[in-house]
Formats: sequence, structure tokens, C-alpha cells
Amino acid sequence: MRFSDYIPYYKRNLKIAFPVMLTQLGASLVGLFDSMMVGHYATADLAAVSFSNAIFFTVMVFAMGALMGITPLVGYEVGHKQISEDLGEDKRISSLLLNGIWFTIVLSVVMVVVLGACIPLLDCFGQEESVVEAARPYYLCIVLSIVPFLFFCLQKQFLEGMGNTWVAMVISIFMNGLNILLNWVFIFGHWGAPAMGATGAGIATLISRTIMPLLFLGAIVIKREWRLYFRLFKEQTHLFSLRQLKRLWETGAPIGSQTVLETVLFTLSFIIVGWLGKEALAAQQIANQIADLTFMLALGIGSATTIRVSHQLGRGDIEAVRMASNASIHLVLLMNTIGAVLMISLRHLIPYLFTEDTAVIEIASTLILIAGLFQYADGMQAVGAAMLRGITDVKIPMVYAFIAYIVIALPIGLFCMFVLNWGAPGIWIGFIVGLSVAAVLFHARFRKLLKRMKN
Repeated sequence: MRFSDYIPYYKRNLKIAFPVMLTQLGASLVGLFDSMMVGHYATADLAAVSFSNAIFFTVMVFAMGALMGITPLVGYEVGHKQISEDLGEDKRISSLLLNGIWFTIVLSVVMVVVLGACIPLLDCFGQEESVVEAARPYYLCIVLSIVPFLFFCLQKQFLEGMGNTWVAMVISIFMNGLNILLNWVFIFGHWGAPAMGATGAGIATLISRTIMPLLFLGAIVIKREWRLYFRLFKEQTHLFSLRQLKRLWETGAPIGSQTVLETVLFTLSFIIVGWLGKEALAAQQIANQIADLTFMLALGIGSATTIRVSHQLGRGDIEAVRMASNASIHLVLLMNTIGAVLMISLRHLIPYLFTEDTAVIEIASTLILIAGLFQYADGMQAVGAAMLRGITDVKIPMVYAFIAYIVIALPIGLFCMFVLNWGAPGIWIGFIVGLSVAAVLFHARFRKLLKRMKN
């Protein structure tokens, strides 16, 4: 296959991926600015934000991942609609949206109950008392933000299934700017507000996440094509469909579980590194924030891959599925190479953006070096999982994720940390090995299923 044959696929993938990358990058930058601003307020507050988000997202990513199942289901219907004159396609898409709302309501209630129950248990994770004290009010704020945040995720995943990724980008950029401004006000105490450190960052997050779904709903209602799916609600035979809810659950739950497994790996790493002291935990947060920037780019390409693959699958064009997937692999390798070079070359300078603590800077520099090498494994496993989601193959990849993340990565990381006495860098060695295994398994399964489809 010639390079020129891929150019149209690069363009189509990037057209969808670019807004998603900016959306994901924007979200990561908010976390980055949270860490930078809180880090300059106090090291204990930076560790508190890291600790709180580690617990929060360990549970929350299940709901976020489960809602990702809406995208390939809607995408398949959209692709089929392009080659079919069946007027029932719009009604089926509307049914997915309606039942997606019910699905989100249930997920929201469960998440609030589970994460809310952790509030009195924050001092049971072996963290320093000063960290827990700063973490408690911040954690309460982000728990309160769950409901609006999940409805934003629902709206985002639905429109991505429709092939539109620009609305989420515009809203995210605007709200990220607002969040940074509110951080400045509430963390350091400006415009008459008291200086609240980590608590101020939590309040800023709560306000921003509450506004986001309202803006998204306004955009959907304004556009006639999308408004149609709301109008079709009244033509649904039932207010909810058990069949559609089952489809959403069977597609979304394995994706959510797979996401949880990866997050558990990283959350446990924060807790374990925290045993080494607040300096090591703060350094872990810095390295993780920097690695997240390039991972957000890979996630953007992955989201575009899921959309493009599901659309082409709905059209029945298996060759286009293969080409779109290969194009995404090429793009991820290119972007992760750039990210790795920047991280490795700037590893001694980046920590100064977050803190003046020399102990934190020394540890963080080493972690950023290893995180640069980690880019390829992380990017390839992300796009591999996205390719499989595009063809709604989600159950076996969940098993692969458990093997790679929990059975392989975590034990190797612990061995390197405590037996070889490598400290915090040891856990990142486990990341590299485990995610490399995941990447190989995901890509091998996709090629196997693609070959089966062609035959």
C-alpha cells in the first residue's frame, strides 16, 4: 500500500480527531493548571489534589467509559443511514439518545452514592494528615460535580457518534478558560474571595462542570438536525426500551470496566508512591500530568478511529475500516514520537512549572524521562482499544486489559520499586511493560477479526 493511498484517510481521521484532541488536551491542561497553581500554593495541597483525583477517577471512569459505548452504536446507525433509505434509522438513533439519558441518570446516582461513601474514609489510605485535611473539601466538590459532568459526557459521546466533534471542542475551550480564571480567584484569593488552595480548585471545577452540559444542550436544541432526535422522543412506543438499555449496557459496561482497570493501575501507583512521602507523590502528579498531555492526543485519535470505523462498518466497507485504522496508527506513532522527544529533552525544566521544592524537582525529572519512553506503549494500546470499540468488540479486550494492567504491570512495578529499590521510577517500568502487552493483544485481535469479516 502506497503512502499516497493513506492521505485521504489521514485527512478524514484528523478532521474528526483534531477537535477531540483539542477537547481532551484542554481538559488535561485544566488539570495541568490546577496542579501548577495549587502546587505554587502549597506542596500538601498539590498532593491532596493528586490523591483526591486518583480516588475519584478510579470509580468515575467506569461511568465515563460506559457512556463511550453510545458512540459506536450511534455511529453504526449513522453509517447505515448513509447507504439506506430506511426512515426508521432516525427513530433508532433517537431511541439510543432517549435511553442514553435514562442510562446516564442511573450511572449518576450510583457514582454519587459510591464516591460519596468514600468521604469519611479518606484517612484510611496511608496518606499524611496534612494531605488528607486539604483533600476532604476538594473531594466533596468534585463528587458534587458528578451529575452535570456525566450528562456532558452523554451529549459529547452522542454527537461524536453523529460524526460531530466541534461542539464539544468549542464548549470545552470556553469552559477551560473559565475554570483557570476561577482557579486564580479561589485558590489564591482574588476579587474579594479568600485564598482556599485545593478547596478553591474544587469550587472552580464544580462551577465549570455545572455549566458545560447546559451549553451543550443549547447547541443540540439550536441545530435542526439534532433537534429532530428530541422531537422523535414522543414517537417512541415506550419511554424506555429494555432492548436499547441492554445494548448500551452490553457495549458500555465492558468499556467502562476496561477503563477502570487501567485507572486502577494508575490510582494504586499514586497511593503506593504516596507511601514514599509527599515529595514523591507530588513528583508523580507532575509526571502524570505531563504524560496526560500526549495521552490526550492519542485519545483524540482513538475517538476519531472509533467514529470512522463504526461509520464504515455501518456502510459495510471493510477495506475502509482497515485503512482508517492503519491511518490512526501512523498518526499516533508520529505524535507520540514528538511528545517523547519533548519530554525527554525538557525533563529538567518542566518540574519548575509546578514547584520550587528541590526534592520534588529531582524525582519528577527522572519520572518525566521514563514517561517519555512510555509514550509508544500508551499510544498504541489506546488506539488499539479504540479500533476494537469501533467494531463493538469489547468483552475480550476487557480480559486482555486485566491481564496486562493488573496481572503484569502492577507486580512488575512493585518488584522494581521495593525489591530492586528503584523507588518511584520503578512503577513506571511496570507501566511500560504492561501497556506494551496490552497494545500487542489489542492489535492482534483487531487484525484477526478484520480478516474474519473479509472472509
